Amino acid sequence: MFTVTQNQLLPTTVTGSWPRPRWFDKSLWGRQLSDAMTDIDYREKFLDAVSAVISDQEQSGLDIFTNGDYHLDASLGGLSWLLYPAERMVGVARNESYPSSEEWSAKPGSILSEVFGGWRYPAVVDKLARGRSWEFAKIWRIAQAKTDRPIKFGTVSAQVLATCLEIRTNKYAADKRELVWDMSVAINEELRELVAAGCKAIQIEDPLLHITSVLNPDRGYMDFLIEAFNREVEGLDEVEIWVHTCWGNPNMQRVFENTSYAGAFEMYMERMRGDIWTVEMKERNYADLELFGRYKGKAWPKKVALGVISHRNLQVETPDEVAADIRRALKFIDPEQIVLSTDCGFGRQGCDRIIAFHKALSMAQGANIVRHELGVSQQPIRGSDARLQIDRTGL
Repeated sequence: MFTVTQNQLLPTTVTGSWPRPRWFDKSLWGRQLSDAMTDIDYREKFLDAVSAVISDQEQSGLDIFTNGDYHLDASLGGLSWLLYPAERMVGVARNESYPSSEEWSAKPGSILSEVFGGWRYPAVVDKLARGRSWEFAKIWRIAQAKTDRPIKFGTVSAQVLATCLEIRTNKYAADKRELVWDMSVAINEELRELVAAGCKAIQIEDPLLHITSVLNPDRGYMDFLIEAFNREVEGLDEVEIWVHTCWGNPNMQRVFENTSYAGAFEMYMERMRGDIWTVEMKERNYADLELFGRYKGKAWPKKVALGVISHRNLQVETPDEVAADIRRALKFIDPEQIVLSTDCGFGRQGCDRIIAFHKALSMAQGANIVRHELGVSQQPIRGSDARLQIDRTGL
């Protein structure tokens, strides 16, 4: 159901995470947000940080905002993005952790080896259940209260989260399928509360289909992943569901060499529930873009959120560069079906706020260039208004 992108041409957003302000030095480290909010130091810094990220996105001219993922911990390589739900579930031990498995390993001496080698996974010691609320609704509400623009709330998919859990119970088989299913059910319960609170856009991040299709394309397992994802979003009929897929983002690093979407293309577009499929494109030089051409001029099963901004390259794209990339996409995708986004998030020990801000600003300006060419109205952007610059040189 299109709730935030309906009737918008080339709406702009970012994937999720945003660089933290330097002064925001607080993390939850396993606590409930409500418990941490009784600490006046955490409360003030968290609320001010959310205000800051909303202000950055508003000034940059984006149409759909995120909360910056500031409820997640400032952890090595963004590990908290993976583990936030697990750390708050029944069946996960709080006092046991283990080194990363072979699923997450890299050549010694590489940056990925330092990240993955430093990660610690919690242990599953009993049957998983949601337990206490993870407070997605409260986290969303805090951000949404600060703006009239829609806040898109993102959370890790059960499928990739399962790869970061150490099984220490006989209740789950080694293939983790039952674990994925129970995790999908738990996440669904939390998301239903989020929708009931009023959230209109939810992003499920990195189901494993695209990765599985290049590493181990077992058809039976991929069919299971589709079924599990559809269970994860079951009953979320009054919200716009985004399915985010990328190729890794710890410390801005790509994790996989083969990054083709071809093997999972039909599954993402036609078999998985959801409204918008987000794809990493800019960093991959728009590989696989032509696959969308089969739908051009026809009924589309989903809109496509194209990554037109790199989260790995610190060089800020120009508005003209963004506009040229949009024109390139228009050869294969109808303009009404395009959403503009970043390849992935800017956090996870990534770039700083100035770079993230100007990348978002360039995306909004590039969208305006193409909107003008298509004969539709442009969005006002305070960040590029000459009268409002911090240092008014050249005026």
